[in-house]
Amino acid sequence: MYESFYGFTSKPFQLNPDPSFYYGSRGHRRAMAYLEYGLHQSEGFIVITGDVGAGKTTLVRSLLQRLDSSKVVAAHLVSTQIDADDILRLVAAAFGLPAKNVEKADLLLQLETFLVKLTAAGKRALLIVDEAQNLTPRAVEELRMLSNFQLEDHALLQSFLVGQPEFRQTMQSEHMQQLRQRVIASYHLGPLDLAETRAYVEHRLGCVGWKGDPRIEASAFDVIHAASGGIPRRINTLCDRVLLAGFLSEKHGLTASDVDNVVTEMREESGPERSVTPINAMPGLDSSALARLMADPAAARRLAEVAAGYQASRLEARVEQLEKVICALLGLGANTTDGADQDKERRHAG
Repeated sequence: MYESFYGFTSKPFQLNPDPSFYYGSRGHRRAMAYLEYGLHQSEGFIVITGDVGAGKTTLVRSLLQRLDSSKVVAAHLVSTQIDADDILRLVAAAFGLPAKNVEKADLLLQLETFLVKLTAAGKRALLIVDEAQNLTPRAVEELRMLSNFQLEDHALLQSFLVGQPEFRQTMQSEHMQQLRQRVIASYHLGPLDLAETRAYVEHRLGCVGWKGDPRIEASAFDVIHAASGGIPRRINTLCDRVLLAGFLSEKHGLTASDVDNVVTEMREESGPERSVTPINAMPGLDSSALARLMADPAAARRLAEVAAGYQASRLEARVEQLEKVICALLGLGANTTDGADQDKERRHAG
């Protein structure tokens, strides 16, 4: 809808992971470096975790796009609730091997034979398991057993495990000691900071031919970052709606107020469990103080973390928490805190 209005070649903030839109933030570049390091090592496990929507799948697909197929044969497996009985079949199928109605012993023999042939041909085998948090401990153990395949002193399979933060809890269990010993690098992909959020938005717009239409005020990026918590998928959802609202209002300039209006609209649609929060609309929050905070990435990130947990059922408690965080970050004294308490008392009286 809004693509032709703004002269875009396609939709800039689609939710489906697309490696052509890959943005290398500081965190994403470091995660990619770990994956490339793992490829160079050709053994063991690389573990990448990140919150929902942090860009893990886009990272993986970008890596796959870079691989030289003449040197690396990669299998990308997206797991659901997979147990040990199914994981070997899925791995075999991902490498193009027959797996239906095949006994476990035969599956293992097929996989080992396939991997040996690849190595003999001067190629490497890479297994990427996405959504690894869905694997049961027994399934993870089966993957670890596959890492035992060797030809002389050369490992036959390199594995990347990519999942949400809870996968780290699985790895820390007492039964995962042998897996932990095989992990050669691990990295947690965090949210984007304020500067990265702006660069991310402008990067995606640039991918579809954005030439300054619509104009986006600097303060609008403050609200986008605070409301999304710096999570790429949330940024995409919010920016898509902001552009749609701009198109419907025939606007060629977008302000912080425009973004706030969309955030409020999304909050009302999603109810108490909303994923974005209208930071500027919070009682007791001074806009100039917010601007100063957003200039400091560490402060902005802390504020976004608090805002991400903002719940309608605990409105007053969350507002008070945010006010305290803001005062602490700005280094304000007791007088400001007293003023915030007086504001809260006035709201109660009202």
